[in-house]
Amino acid sequence: MLEDSGFKDVAIGPANDTFGGAGGEAKARQFEVFGYSFLGHKPG
Repeated sequence: MLEDSGFKDVAIGPANDTFGGAGGEAKARQFEVFGYSFLGHKPG
């Protein structure tokens, strides 16, 4: 999707536990929900 938007050299980081300690942590664990960092650049 990022490439379709014109971004180049897109990289996806490792999975991060973004729900640790949150109210929905149990549901996030049940459905294996994680956050990911993305990096890319859009040529000028």
